[in-house]
Amino acid sequence: MPCPHPTVPSPMVALAVWCPLSPSGAQITQLLLEPPWRPAVLWDRVTLSCQGSGTTSDTTWYKDRQRWGQNGPNNFTVTKSGIYTCDRPGSGLSPPVKVSDDSLVLQVQMWPLLEGDRVTLCCRGRQNLLVTEVKFYHGDERVGWSHRGTKLSLSPLQLHHNGRYHCKCHVHSGIQSGWRQSESETMRVYELFTVPVLKGRTKLTEGSSLNLTCLSTPSPLEPQAPLVYFFYWDGLRVGGPQVSPQLLVPAVGVSHSGKYSCQVRSNGVAVQKSSGQLHVTVHTPVASVTITPSPPAHQVCAGDPVTLRCSVKVGSAPVNFTWLHNGREVAQGPVLELGDVDVGHSGTYQCVATIQLGQDGHHVFRALSPELTLEVTPQEHWKKAVATGVGVSLLFLLLLVGVAVGCHRWNNMTARNHQERAFPEPLASPGEDPQVTYMELQGTHGQAWEPSDIYDNLQQQL
Repeated sequence: MPCPHPTVPSPMVALAVWCPLSPSGAQITQLLLEPPWRPAVLWDRVTLSCQGSGTTSDTTWYKDRQRWGQNGPNNFTVTKSGIYTCDRPGSGLSPPVKVSDDSLVLQVQMWPLLEGDRVTLCCRGRQNLLVTEVKFYHGDERVGWSHRGTKLSLSPLQLHHNGRYHCKCHVHSGIQSGWRQSESETMRVYELFTVPVLKGRTKLTEGSSLNLTCLSTPSPLEPQAPLVYFFYWDGLRVGGPQVSPQLLVPAVGVSHSGKYSCQVRSNGVAVQKSSGQLHVTVHTPVASVTITPSPPAHQVCAGDPVTLRCSVKVGSAPVNFTWLHNGREVAQGPVLELGDVDVGHSGTYQCVATIQLGQDGHHVFRALSPELTLEVTPQEHWKKAVATGVGVSLLFLLLLVGVAVGCHRWNNMTARNHQERAFPEPLASPGEDPQVTYMELQGTHGQAWEPSDIYDNLQQQL
């Protein structure tokens, strides 16, 4: 009893069967069967059709790897068992097709099988054989049993259905009966879409955006397969069903940290695949808060106008500012106008930046600036300090002048001493007594000279 004509699982797969495309998308020559079962059997009156690029007159046929004919017809009815292929110059050699003449066969639908499809396996004997108690095997594992039927349906197909199948059955032929086993037939199941991979940044700062993409490639056999996406956070669904493969959170907070994953499902077909987990960590930003004084001095005079400005680097998140003077709150806002300061304004100043983060804006982060010490000097002290400074400056100037005059005089004396050493008094001639006694300086009349007269006499003699 022949198996019924198989039902095509989807229009796209049916198109793939009759178009010269391989599962990888490359254009190849196809050898088609009618009825569309493999292996084909002679008692079904099988027709082979060769499809590929070029004209039908360019078809070359091969049987059991031997050239069987050239410039032959595009299709013909098989009369002998064997392995058939056909060739077209533009698309090459087709995959082989087996035509069997065995008394018991396990047949599988001809077209490529995709995940989620429904497939029928048929255990058949010759027309004059009665087949009962059919058992189906996937490798060595029994996957089905039927007391009176000859078919096994598998739905939905999964990748684990790949492999070799055969059947065992009780065959009755006239007065002879017994158990027989078919040859194994390979069943290939193609992916409807690849296992998704979740991509995106894993380290974020509060207030920044989270953008995750679920990447999955449809099969070239059904490139337009409608896919639906779901997103999960720590096992809870946070996105989908949706046709977009992206999950966007405009502004994240610390609470958005966790393990994210995505799932892809086929629309109308029971195929779903999940990605691995992506660990996303949201950090609190390290805000840099600074205070800028105007004028830029930490010591000012009473009566001077002083302004303090607070700034913070944290992105575009909203910020509120609070001013502290000696640890006590004194003002709000980014600018603190002290006006004409007095001694009471002296002390330490700090700015507290309060930042609202997270998608709902309820997460609060505070950052404190370094201390700024401000010293206000009274006017009297300021004037005394200025006068003292001027006096010290004048005294220092006088000392510099005294040192300069002393150095000048010292240089003059040193120069004169050098000159006297350079021109000494002439020495007395030998035999003369250089000494002059008081008696020798007496006058001609024997009167002694007064000391003053001594110098006058010496001048006259000279």
